[in-house]
Amino acid sequence: MPTPLQTRVTELLGCDHPILQTGMGWVATPKLVAAACNAGAFGFLAAATIPPEEVEGAIKEIKALTDRPFGVNFLMDAPGADVIADAIVRQGVRAAGYNRAPSAELIQKMKDGGVVCVPTCGAVKHAAKAQQLGADIIIVQGGEGGGHTGTTPSSLLASACADAVDVPIVSAGGFRDGRGLVAALAFGAEGVAMGTRFLMTAESPLPPQSYERYAKAGLNDIVVSTALDGMPQRMVSNELQKKLEAAGPVRKLLLALGSARALQAETGASIPELLRSGLAMRKNQGLSLWQTIMAANAPILARVGVADGDPVNGYLASGTVAGVIEDRPTCDELVRRIVEEAEQTLKRLAQ
Repeated sequence: MPTPLQTRVTELLGCDHPILQTGMGWVATPKLVAAACNAGAFGFLAAATIPPEEVEGAIKEIKALTDRPFGVNFLMDAPGADVIADAIVRQGVRAAGYNRAPSAELIQKMKDGGVVCVPTCGAVKHAAKAQQLGADIIIVQGGEGGGHTGTTPSSLLASACADAVDVPIVSAGGFRDGRGLVAALAFGAEGVAMGTRFLMTAESPLPPQSYERYAKAGLNDIVVSTALDGMPQRMVSNELQKKLEAAGPVRKLLLALGSARALQAETGASIPELLRSGLAMRKNQGLSLWQTIMAANAPILARVGVADGDPVNGYLASGTVAGVIEDRPTCDELVRRIVEEAEQTLKRLAQ
C-alpha cells in the first residue's frame, strides 16, 4: 500500500524517500551526491562551479560510487550550459536542476532525452512560468532558505504554489527533520529539499573550521544581507559580511572585479562569454547594472568560505536551520532518522 512518504516525486526521481539534497556550489560534490542517493534520498551535483567540459567526468565519478539515480544542477545562462545539458542527456542522468534564466531550448533538449526537469523558484508566478516551460517537478524555496532568498515563508509559498501548478512541488527553506517533512506534505508539497542540513553531514566537503562556524551559529546569527552582490542573501554573519556592510562603492567594485577574474579562471570562460552571461542574467532577472557587476562575488567568496575553509574572509551561505543544527551525521544516519521521525509523526497524528 502506498504511504504518504511515497509521492509523485519519489516516482519520477526513482528515490526511496521524498528528500532532495540541493546542488550547492562547491559542496554538492560526487561524494556527497552519491552518499545522499545511497541513503535513499535524491542528490544533485553542483555543476555551476565545475568547468563545463569536466562535468561529464564528475557524472561518471558519481556513477562509480552509486547505482542510484541522481541529478545535475546548473545555470542555463552561464557559458557552457549547452555542453552540460549534452552531458546530462548522453550520460542518462535522471534529473536536471536549474533556476536562473531557464532556456526553453535546453529544457526541450533534456525532456527529449528523458531527463526529469526540476527548476527552483522563489515566487508563485515563477513556478507557473516554470510549468509552462516544461518543468516536471518544481522546488519552491521560501525565505528561510540559504543564499539568494525572498521574503515569503516556506509554508505560505509551498501552499500557494501547490494551488497554482499541476506538477508536484518540493518545499525548500527551513527543513532538517521528519516533522518538517510531514509539515511540508501538509502544505501541499510532495517532498522537501535541504541544502544546509546536507552541508552539515559527514560526507560534505565543508572543512572543520567552517563547519564550526555553522555549528556555533544561533538563530540570530543567520542574517540576510545585500552587501555581497546587491541582492538579498541569507548567510552566517561573519567578518566578511560586516566588512562589506561598511565598505564603500569603490572597495566593493574592486572586490567584484577580482571575483570576476577568479570566476573566469575557475570556469575557463572567456571575458566575452562572461559578459554575455551577465547581460542575459541582467535581462532575465531584472538586475541593476551594479548587481550585475557584483554577481561574481557570491560563487567565488562561497568557495573561500565553504571549500577553502576560511570562515573569516569567505561567504557562508546558510538557511535558518543552521541555528538549530548541532551535529554532523552521515547522510545515511540523517535520512534514516528523518524518515523514522516522519513515520512516527504520521502515526501520532492518525491517532
